[in-house]
Amino acid sequence: MKILVIDIGGTHVKVQIAGQRTRHMLPSGPALTPRRMIRLVGELIAGWSFDAVSVGFPGRIAGERVIAEPVNLGQGWVGYDFATAFAHPVKLINDAAMQALGAYAGGHMLFLGLGTGLGTTLVVDGVVAPMELAHLPYKKGTFEDYVGLRGLRKHGKKKWRHLVKDVVQRLTLAVNADDLVLGGGNAKFLKQLPAGARLGTNADAVKGGRRLWVPDRTTRRTAEAIAPIGK
Repeated sequence: MKILVIDIGGTHVKVQIAGQRTRHMLPSGPALTPRRMIRLVGELIAGWSFDAVSVGFPGRIAGERVIAEPVNLGQGWVGYDFATAFAHPVKLINDAAMQALGAYAGGHMLFLGLGTGLGTTLVVDGVVAPMELAHLPYKKGTFEDYVGLRGLRKHGKKKWRHLVKDVVQRLTLAVNADDLVLGGGNAKFLKQLPAGARLGTNADAVKGGRRLWVPDRTTRRTAEAIAPIGK
């Protein structure tokens, strides 16, 4: 089964066929609406052959639909019909959850995505639980304000690294995780990983997108729980 994986981030949209090495990147940001995203991706994948699509979206999802407009993108995502737009069956999942699914190796895992914002996902015994911990109060703002891109730019790398360490410790203890994965584009700025953490890779999102359709024994329960759109 050939899966087209689309990972929508606050800075870039990453497009790749699972199992192939070539990854394409398109611009994202506050002007990116779903119609613009579909147009850009459609131009890129013209002539490509695939059987199904996995979409990682940076926002809240329920019932196979986006239910809240994203913080770092344009408007129009709520209720958008991805299956009709792609003319293929689609599985829609939070972007951090898709990366977490790809990184998962068993047990009780917390994934934190250090990107434009802060992606948070818990995976327990193969079941993915997307969370919105990024917007909980922290200091004079939220966790995302301090360890997302805004925090990195405001405080500089040195102080940002200390903030990440503090936030990671707090969230890991709060959810009682025995495995911690740090991903996202800004994880590369960490000189040293917090104790007990491992570094995710760009390949995790693609692996997670494939696992939604072709699961292994550790991810089968999540794959079965997420129904395809446009089946």
